[in-house]
Amino acid sequence: MVFIPVSQAKPGDQLEQDVITGLGGVIMNKGRTLSVRDLDVLDAFMIKSVAVASSYPSPVMDSAGTRADAPDRKNSEPTIPQASSRQTSHFQHDAGFVESWLQMVNLLKNVYKTAGATKLPILELRQQMEWLLGQSEHYSPVCFHPQIKEMLQGNEEDYVYHKSAAVALTSYLIGQWSGYPSKEGMQIALSGLLHDIGKTKVDSDIWSKKGTLTENEKIEMRRHTHYGYELLRNVPAINDGVKLAALQHHERIDGSGYPLGVTGERIHPYAKIVAIADIFHAMTQNRIYKRASSPYIALERLKEESFGQLDPQLVRTFIHKVAQMHQNAFVKLNDGRVGRIVFTEDSHLTRPWVSVDGSIVQLTQERQMWIEEVLAVH
Repeated sequence: MVFIPVSQAKPGDQLEQDVITGLGGVIMNKGRTLSVRDLDVLDAFMIKSVAVASSYPSPVMDSAGTRADAPDRKNSEPTIPQASSRQTSHFQHDAGFVESWLQMVNLLKNVYKTAGATKLPILELRQQMEWLLGQSEHYSPVCFHPQIKEMLQGNEEDYVYHKSAAVALTSYLIGQWSGYPSKEGMQIALSGLLHDIGKTKVDSDIWSKKGTLTENEKIEMRRHTHYGYELLRNVPAINDGVKLAALQHHERIDGSGYPLGVTGERIHPYAKIVAIADIFHAMTQNRIYKRASSPYIALERLKEESFGQLDPQLVRTFIHKVAQMHQNAFVKLNDGRVGRIVFTEDSHLTRPWVSVDGSIVQLTQERQMWIEEVLAVH
């Protein structure tokens, strides 16, 4: 076993000790084989060194003291590891992710119950987010773990907590995919996690109502953006982007949003990211009064709404990366047939070709068909 600086680690190195954050959270376990994305996560959490297997050959340093065979991550784009190496088709290796997710949901429940009455436990939230991000290789915005999906079915009471966790992870991914510095990853994730914190000041009968809101109820519900900003305004350890995301995640770049109707250049970038994640997960999670939309239909709607409503570049990046993540994924079509994605045209990212029983269904041609559900990644 040898300790090496994270800057000199490379994909394929195997951890010989758990990686622990400054707050005591384990973000990567002993025995893990590092991927490019893992290295970016280590950078984001400001981990200085890691213990790797001593059987690896001694690193060769160049004249600047950098490992000669280390990849240039400064200018490389964070990528998601290939799913085939993780066997996610059977969800066999992500118990840690489910545990971290449930811990986050339970923590959010407590935070929502005590918000305003006690100090926001930002360090505890940050630590739990570190744990969750450390397991994020098992996360897909369009393919939830079966155990989490089961908990979401008809569980209206916990909807806001699960959605906040999903918005946090999706916002984090959009930020990374869009080239934001890794050091901003935690703040972007917290923006997603806390974007709806203002709902704690809205009567729970309103934000958990199963039917259509009255006009007065709609006005009160919209105040959750102001309430959220006020709750976060004086909280240390979060930046202005987190606070403004709570205020502005319902603003739209053409000025048609709320609460202030500000236009694109006045909306904080974090709020633009969170808006996309929030809309997507609101569409794709079941409610008692509304059946979840297909994730691919939701992506198509996001693309339509990007014209004048959402940041079009962020939307394009999100759709492109999600499509890349799910090449070879097993999916269910809206007629009940199950197949596998085999090809995706760049100009039709939400309508790939699907192999079903030896024949190809081209969703670009068969417009009455669509992907109803992503079942698993092969």
